[in-house]
Amino acid sequence: MAWTWRFEKADGTEVAPAVEPEEFTTQGDAESWIGELWKDLAEGGADQVVLFDGETKIYGPMSLHGSEE
Repeated sequence: MAWTWRFEKADGTEVAPAVEPEEFTTQGDAESWIGELWKDLAEGGADQVVLFDGETKIYGPMSLHGSEE
């Protein structure tokens, strides 16, 4: 299975990410990628993300705005 992110507005509407993601082979790779690029994604219009393993939702939505909001 591939690990993927879904990018959403605060209301849950899916949006295109500012940085094109890849399909990750491990949860750790997916989480490292989001950890490096979350600010760019937030600045590009995504408010939150959801992590999937194939079709299975693992967790989320997780805010990209940190504690300043």
